[in-house]
Parts: sequence; structure tokens; C-alpha cells
Amino acid sequence: MARPRTSRIRLALIGDQDLSITAHQAIPEALSLAASLLDIGLDHAWLATDRVEANALARFDGIWCVPGSPYRDTEGALRAIEHARGHGVPFLGTCGGFQHALLEYARNVLGWADAEHGETAPDAGRQVIAPLACSLVEAIDAVHLAAGSRIARAYGAPLAFEGYRCRYGLNPQFEAALLGGPLRVGARDASGEVRAVELEGHPFFVATLFQPERAALAGRLPPLVAAFVQACAQ
Repeated sequence: MARPRTSRIRLALIGDQDLSITAHQAIPEALSLAASLLDIGLDHAWLATDRVEANALARFDGIWCVPGSPYRDTEGALRAIEHARGHGVPFLGTCGGFQHALLEYARNVLGWADAEHGETAPDAGRQVIAPLACSLVEAIDAVHLAAGSRIARAYGAPLAFEGYRCRYGLNPQFEAALLGGPLRVGARDASGEVRAVELEGHPFFVATLFQPERAALAGRLPPLVAAFVQACAQ
């Protein structure tokens, strides 16, 4: 059950705020729609990636790693994701947040110290995040949600149509190793490419390459944002 409105939750938006980015315009609207539907008092604060410290993260009920990469400080973004994953704090990552959730897991769970993001380390030998075969800049595409997954339960359907603005995603070369344990595929596109992941055994840890928050700019509540906010309130 959601908390009563007298008990407010606080969410950290991890990213370098830039209101020229469509997703950054949409996120406060999405959170407002979710809070209204669930009758939850909600405050959010933007934390720039070069200002992420563990003691600052501790006061938040949930963490959303937002689009807008490359971030000013990759390590700051990874520090926030590691905090959410390791402390059972509800986490949502979208677009760049998806990419960095995979990077954090590769480095800190699988022990791949040399795991890199191809946008910031194009010559790296282990590019966990690599250029997409087809760029998804301002694209809308179908995503097939894994049966029984948290994301499928949030949408209440096996299929969704979502918008993207990205050129990088999971390198298929590392898919089996990355997603063969508790980190699982939450959604794929029509060609079978991974478009969302979620972490088993965690209260709420979901990351999507697409940007579900964009629906809020058309006045529609993104189901995944509602599920995230509800998890933060529990």
C-alpha cells in the first residue's frame, strides 16, 4: 500500500539537469502523475553526477538514473547505482541509466574492472556498452516484455510502444555473461535486442534503454514510473 500523503517520499534524479533534453522535461511530469494517482506525497531532487556522495544518497527513498549521457562524472553515476543495488533502494534507470546500470553490474558484480562504455572509451577492449546496429534517435519502437517480469506486471501487457533517443546499448557479445545470473532480461525489441533489464531479489531495480517518461508530456502516466514510485513508498 502507498503511504498516506502526510508521509512524503524523496527521490534522487541522478544526472546533469538540462531542460533542453526532452526526458528531463518529462520526468517531473511523470512523477507528478504517479504521485497523484497513488495519493503519495513526493519530492524530488536533481543530483549532478559530479556531486554524488554516499551520505547524500542515504536520505532518498528511491534513485532514478536519468537520460543525458555521457555524464559529467561517470563514477558519480555508478556510485549512485551501486548504492541502490547494494542497499535495496528502489532504482529506475532510463536510457543512459540503463547503460550505466549494466556497466556498474559488470564492474562491481562480475568483477570486470576493464568494462567500459563505448561512447567515452571507444578503444576499450571490453565495451559492455557499444554503438547500436541501428541508431534509435527520436525513434518509437515495439518492445516485447518478458513474461512474468516486473516490467510486464507494471504494464499489464506483453507489448508496449516506447520512444528512444540513443545510439548505444548492450553489446550482444556480453549478453550471456551479464544476464545469466540475477540480472535478467525484462524486454527485447522485435529483432531480439535487449531493451530492459531487472534484478531479481531486489525490491525494485529496473532499467530500460527506452524513455517511458516521455508519455507524461502527452498527459499519460508511464506505467513503469508508477510502479517505481509505488515501490519507493512501500
